[in-house]
Amino acid sequence: MGKELWKPGNMLYPLPVVMVSMADRDGKNNIITVAWAGTICTNPPMVSISVRPERYSYPILKETGEFVLNLTTKDLVFATDYCGVKSGREVDKFAKLNLTPVQGDQVKAPLIAESPVNIECRVREVKALGSHDMFLADVVAVHADEKYMDENHKFHLEWAEPVVYSHGTYYLCKEALGTFGYSVRKKGKA
Repeated sequence: MGKELWKPGNMLYPLPVVMVSMADRDGKNNIITVAWAGTICTNPPMVSISVRPERYSYPILKETGEFVLNLTTKDLVFATDYCGVKSGREVDKFAKLNLTPVQGDQVKAPLIAESPVNIECRVREVKALGSHDMFLADVVAVHADEKYMDENHKFHLEWAEPVVYSHGTYYLCKEALGTFGYSVRKKGKA
């Protein structure tokens, strides 16, 4: 059994799928779903999202330079999909989906209260790359829902049933297969 050679393309799957919330200069909220998002630096903490310039959210992101990454879950998968296919030009997504906007601490963009983790971001640089522009952003605050913390104050995102995206399909992340460094850890050590 061999492998087929395909033309160059994006085959780095699965991806985190996030709802990116923002507010325009007049305070109108919007949400866009993005699967092209990721960590780019630990110190300083930075993330990136890639957005097509023709998207309704693009000029909002460019003008305000602020957004919130809201992690998605099994309970939010319908809203996640809806926010990726419906334009904020046509509908108030917070109202339509009964999502709760909560004012951020460091940015004017709202958090989505129903998300287990909200990451407030301030754009540092926009890189034009072709079909998408990449927004490189500093993480300026992180909010974690206390209902996913154990008695030792350890956060358990798996309790929220996070979702990933692969080739047009949303998948539930369910089973832990190991922890960082388990392959070299001495037997009997946790």
